[in-house]
Amino acid sequence: MNTFESDIFAERETLFVEVILPLSLAKNYTYRVPFDLNDQIAVGKRVVVQFGKHKIYTALISKISTLPPTVYEAKYIIDVVDTEPVITPTQLKFWSWMTNYYMCNEGDVMAAALPASLKLASETILILREDYHEDTELTDKEEIIINALKQQHKLTVNDVSKLLGQKTVYPIINHLLDKELVLVAEEVVQKYKPLLKSFVILNDFYSDEENLKQLFNVLDRAPKQLDALLAYLKLQKSNLPIAKEQLLEESNCGPAALKALTDKDIFVVMKRPVSRLAAHDEEFSVNFELNEGQQKALGQINQYFEEKEVVLLHGVTASGKTQVYIKLIEKIIQHTDGQVLFLLPEIALTTQIVERIKRYFGNSIGVYHSKFNNSERVEIWNKVRTGAYKVILGARSAVFLPFEHLKLIVVDEEHEPSYKQYDPAPRYQARDAAIYLGYLHQAKVVLGSATPSLESYYNALQGKYGLVEMKERFGGVQLPNQQVVSISEETKKKTMSSYFSSVLIKDIDLALSKKEQIVLFQNRRGYATILICATCGYTPKCVNCDVSLTYHKSSGKLHCHYCGYQQSSVNICPACGSVHVEQKGFGTERIEEELRLLYPEVTIARLDMDSTRTKNGLQQILNDFQEKKTDILIGTQMVAKGLDFDNLNLIGVINADTLLGYPDFRAYERSFQLLAQVAGRAGRRADQGNVCIQTYDAENRIIKQVVNNDYEGMYNDEIVEREKFLYPPFSRMIFLYIKHKDSHVLDHAAFALANILKGKFGKRVLGPEQPLVSRVRNLYIKQIIIKADKHTAIQKVKDALRETLTQFNATKEFKGVFTQIDVDPY
Repeated sequence: MNTFESDIFAERETLFVEVILPLSLAKNYTYRVPFDLNDQIAVGKRVVVQFGKHKIYTALISKISTLPPTVYEAKYIIDVVDTEPVITPTQLKFWSWMTNYYMCNEGDVMAAALPASLKLASETILILREDYHEDTELTDKEEIIINALKQQHKLTVNDVSKLLGQKTVYPIINHLLDKELVLVAEEVVQKYKPLLKSFVILNDFYSDEENLKQLFNVLDRAPKQLDALLAYLKLQKSNLPIAKEQLLEESNCGPAALKALTDKDIFVVMKRPVSRLAAHDEEFSVNFELNEGQQKALGQINQYFEEKEVVLLHGVTASGKTQVYIKLIEKIIQHTDGQVLFLLPEIALTTQIVERIKRYFGNSIGVYHSKFNNSERVEIWNKVRTGAYKVILGARSAVFLPFEHLKLIVVDEEHEPSYKQYDPAPRYQARDAAIYLGYLHQAKVVLGSATPSLESYYNALQGKYGLVEMKERFGGVQLPNQQVVSISEETKKKTMSSYFSSVLIKDIDLALSKKEQIVLFQNRRGYATILICATCGYTPKCVNCDVSLTYHKSSGKLHCHYCGYQQSSVNICPACGSVHVEQKGFGTERIEEELRLLYPEVTIARLDMDSTRTKNGLQQILNDFQEKKTDILIGTQMVAKGLDFDNLNLIGVINADTLLGYPDFRAYERSFQLLAQVAGRAGRRADQGNVCIQTYDAENRIIKQVVNNDYEGMYNDEIVEREKFLYPPFSRMIFLYIKHKDSHVLDHAAFALANILKGKFGKRVLGPEQPLVSRVRNLYIKQIIIKADKHTAIQKVKDALRETLTQFNATKEFKGVFTQIDVDPY
């Protein structure tokens, strides 16, 4: 065979690719590669495939081989979408680990990891961007699609295929996405916007002295408008941008005068993005210096990094952990070509940290989370892959980004439950996933918290992680003064005003007299948590879920907080006809109403899931509080997460017992963390803050430990309980949820599965039991718990469990029964 014939033979070698489809399939599918596409395929590239009779998907190549599948005839791939891989080999290893560890399917991981336009399917809907450029150069086929979108507003990928009369439309759509002409409709959500503020600018025409003199003459008959102009010229001397509110305050001219000047084109009002930080927040100037405690912590972290991969930074609230993170990040991007991943529990609630770090690192930083629309997420994805972004700030999904040179991962507030993904699969814990991601990249990991999770602190004390502690607040500011008030005692003495003790009222009065701001915490939203008939005991329940409905006064309706079901409120009992229907319990709405009665002149706002549903609701509430437009902010646990206000000096916890009584082995740990974090919002600048905790159980050890800032005491008490009853970190837990629309079928299936598992794992299997909420969205639920101690080979347990579930799900008798696995369900 000559050389020419040998080359032709190589080109015509039959290749097969194993692909990951964005579907929850137990096994990956294998396709055959047409000879003319042999030189285009590569691991990590997307290919167009037909799966099923009619559906077309973009799938990812995970393996290439010359071996055909043995049990079915491989179909041909239709086309190759990419010129370069969109997924790195390290990402594929990470996906494989996540699939194995969290017992999900690789398609689940792909669906969670990739932005929507990187996983197009035949039903994917495309729409024309509102800001698309008419002058963009288009091919004939691209122009046909754009013209069709102008007429029909939206097209599925299938529609595009029919329109062009060809199957291979994915590369064309990909080019339109790259040119930012179209969007994937299901991903068109309101992006996370910076805070915008109105600034006033004088028309350039009046920069000429003669023109300005004439303007004074013209405005002589409009004194209010003249006052505004004079105030502007006075403020202009500071050479700083002039905010609309600032000008109105300085001139006292009123909005009408300012509008008249704007209508006459004398003033121009422009909106600009601004920082949510206080203007005097100098500790985060670009050239800040660490104090002695921070410098010591930084040195200890770097020392630990010489021998350990993970370090836990345990620093009290407002100790300046963020500045230490910044110095660690700075070292990476200045002395290496590395990248940094900075994980935050919820981006929307940690706007201030985002602003600080963006201020420091500028354009080399990217922010990634679900609030961005699809085109922005793809752009960030590509900038991470090419190394254009050195630092990524992100919520839990940022662990899936295509890092090439990851050197450092920072997990801030590592104890936060928000790092756990509950639905859909993969049900991963981003903190734990980040540690494994660091191992794959040989990157160092810093876990930071004022109240670390027991597992992390245990690992640190056992020497698995390094432990660095910061026990003093930045600038020598004292920890807040905390006092506990017994609601029982105050009720006996008749000194309670509605839900507020005399102590809390006194504290609120004092704070308001000093023009200081106040945050009140109540971990229940809505108006009344339950309605109950005083005659027969009837309580309205959700038609889809096994929960009582919560009354919301703002809507006048009863709401289910699980499925979203709503119904009109009940004034007459439908069971016995009694009119004595009472409201029991109280949420943030009720607190707000009662407080307005006590303080009618005070500006009050509410921060919870209901008040932040609007487009910019959250940003507006936080902005108003930062700018001191709000005196009292009432909130759920949202107020505990990363907020830092310079004028906030009083925190009131309305009822701490709602946290302590939750039936979960983590209830006390979570209560301590939440109460300590809420308390830590007070007095973070100069003056010592005050915290008032109202409770029926003033002697509860957790309350006392919060007041004494005794994390170690809480840890020591809890760890003894955990070891005694074999809970994490002394065991590994896997929860199985079995679901069916028929409770009898579910009972039979759950007991059958539990018996099979008990035959394999013995006493490690607990249940089946009803979970706290035993029906959600018309599906009844049973729960089985597998508890494996640290001496058990957990991987063998998972392998046996997967095999058992595969056989169970294949049983005809249990067709229609859903099984859901949650590994490390905390």
